[in-house]
Amino acid sequence: MPGESRRYFEGRKLVIATMHGKEKVIAPLLQEALGVEVLIAENLNTDQFGTFSGEIKRETDPLEAARLKCRLACRQNNCSLAIASEGSFGPHPTLFFVPADDEIVLLMDLENDLEIKARELSTKTNFSHATVYSVADARDFAASVLFPEHALILREQEGSTQNIVKGINSWETLEKLTEEYLHLYGQVFLETDMRAMHNPTRMAVIEEATKKLIAKIANACPSCGLPGFDVAEMIDGLPCSQCGSPTRSILSLIYECQKCRYKKEEKYPRGKTNEEPMYCDWCNP
Repeated sequence: MPGESRRYFEGRKLVIATMHGKEKVIAPLLQEALGVEVLIAENLNTDQFGTFSGEIKRETDPLEAARLKCRLACRQNNCSLAIASEGSFGPHPTLFFVPADDEIVLLMDLENDLEIKARELSTKTNFSHATVYSVADARDFAASVLFPEHALILREQEGSTQNIVKGINSWETLEKLTEEYLHLYGQVFLETDMRAMHNPTRMAVIEEATKKLIAKIANACPSCGLPGFDVAEMIDGLPCSQCGSPTRSILSLIYECQKCRYKKEEKYPRGKTNEEPMYCDWCNP
């Protein structure tokens, strides 16, 4: 990392706001890139901001949830530098019916009043669920979602917040619990356990998001040198190659410093000076 950005962090304590083992992929990257002393938050209850299994509903958007985690970790560990991630799972926003993992990773620096964030939207996920009516069905579903390397959650029915068993990662336990729940309820609802320590595929996406974050940190403001010189606005209007009319495609990016508000425009960020007519509202209405 260029010295201009690294000097803001080198030698400082940085707390990772997680209770789900994310430090496994985050800590080595940050230690090497920033020269920080990494702390693992102890007795930090990040579940209070929402759980994937639904017992506690997330009341904020993912970015604000990451902020809350960072602030709590800083307060509990007497630290001014923290990192947190927040994941969301569901249909991909453009590839309909394809499941996606949307990860936000946030670095919060209270000393410098600085936030730097990165996002990784990935289709590399085993996110899935199913209602099963036999042990054989349970085994088939489990095999399809990379079990037992990836753990499962079991409950009596979809949406129920009672009688939930998390972190199931052995065939013996899965079969035993399925039999018990089938006897009690006549069905079993199985879903992938998306907590990072139980989901290696998600952990890999968090790692990629952290690498993006480090790249953003390294981008210092040309004016004052503050890390995290990042995109503040996207301007569309890339001209159509056929008729010259502005399209909805990105024409330029506006970077802005959080501290001195210096701005810089980058034209044609995708390396294209015009757009295909198929994306033009005039040529292809």
